[in-house]
Amino acid sequence: MIDFSQLDKTIHEKGRLSIMTLLASRAEPWAFQDLKGQLDMSDGNLITHLRTLEKAGFIDGEKQTGDGRPQTIYQLTPAGRKAFEAYLAVLEQILGLGR
Repeated sequence: MIDFSQLDKTIHEKGRLSIMTLLASRAEPWAFQDLKGQLDMSDGNLITHLRTLEKAGFIDGEKQTGDGRPQTIYQLTPAGRKAFEAYLAVLEQILGLGR
C-alpha cells in the first residue's frame, strides 16, 4: 500500500518540482537568470518558489559579485537532494500501480 501523504507538498507543486529537477540534473549551481529562462517564469514567481525551497532547507542561494552584474546562484543542499530522492521513490511506487 502506498502512503500518498509521503509526497512532499513543498516539492510537489509544479514550479518547485521543476526547480528541484533542474537543480538535481547537474552538479553545478544554476544562476537565477538561467533558471528563469529555462522555466519561463516571471521574476516574482520564481523568487517565491525559491524562497519556499530555501526556507525548507532544500536549496541554497548565494549572491556572487565580481565582473559585471551581481547574480544569485542556487544549488540543492544535501537535505534537498535526500528529499528529492525520497519524493521520486514515492512517485515510482505510484507509477508502478498504474502498470
